[in-house]
Amino acid sequence: MVTGSGLRMYLRQETSNQTILTEFLLLGFSDIRELQILHFVVFLVIYLTALIGNLLILIAVAVDRHLHTPMYFFLGNLSFLDLCYISVTVPKSMANSLTNDRHISFSGCVAQVFLVVTFVITEMTLLVIMAYDRYVAICHPLHYRVIMNTGTCAQMAAGSWIGSAIYAAFHTGNTFRLPFCQSNAIGQFFCDIPQLLKISCADTHPNETLLLACVIFLCFICFGLIIVSYTHIFSTVLMIPSVQGKSKAFSTCLPHMIVVGLFLSTGMFTYMKPNSGSSTYYDLLAAVLYTVLPPAMNPLIYSLRNKEIKEALRKIGDMKKRLVLVTLGN
Repeated sequence: MVTGSGLRMYLRQETSNQTILTEFLLLGFSDIRELQILHFVVFLVIYLTALIGNLLILIAVAVDRHLHTPMYFFLGNLSFLDLCYISVTVPKSMANSLTNDRHISFSGCVAQVFLVVTFVITEMTLLVIMAYDRYVAICHPLHYRVIMNTGTCAQMAAGSWIGSAIYAAFHTGNTFRLPFCQSNAIGQFFCDIPQLLKISCADTHPNETLLLACVIFLCFICFGLIIVSYTHIFSTVLMIPSVQGKSKAFSTCLPHMIVVGLFLSTGMFTYMKPNSGSSTYYDLLAAVLYTVLPPAMNPLIYSLRNKEIKEALRKIGDMKKRLVLVTLGN
């Protein structure tokens, strides 16, 4: 329901027989000012955590030559992706809470849908590629440099980004070709395809069926490939006689499995539940788990469990200290 200042944002341009929406109204976490400030502070902390954590990983991978390997190349891609992913939704939501102004322009909503879908699909494919990278490294170590060469890694990463952008463009165009003549109030804190379908006055059943089919297919393929990769990985690891070797293999695989489990489980819950009868607040909570927490959790998981990342960050810290001492000495 749109009330108060929301009515002023319910802008439409009337034509002869058609109504064109020029703005949408995003859902807020609360109408109470104190809770709006609390939402701003919580999201700010999460955003800064994601920003600092992912930037540290990017710097470590770029500066430390020991991390110039396929595994950390894809980890760098994932960190850059997470920076973009969380920046699409969280800053806008924080600004809306701070200003108590929940509107978003039509073009802004289109851009948000396109970017969110692009980053979601890119993250899924990158997680699959990273599982394949670990499979080759552990199961075929002698051929690792040949299989995962620089050209192959670049092609995999580029294919992931380009393919995801094409997929996102298709679903974005298919969503915004629909008329929105009933309401401009989106039941989510960002522009999300399932919520946009709810407020369309056209028959959205074909869109819902296509979206569900695509989500099921992609999740099945990605999850299946990851399961196959880790089945081979664990079979090989269990045959390693050295306890230290087993520990090192598991230490590189377990963080990836945690990221995969968190991302896919929350994503599947968000897109595979029925739209009818679902609670707005449950949708809101699921979206937070799906879009906000993974980008913030990924650097924490990798940096806390990965000795090479921690060592690279320690070297960078020592280098900064030496530079400061030299500067002060001069």
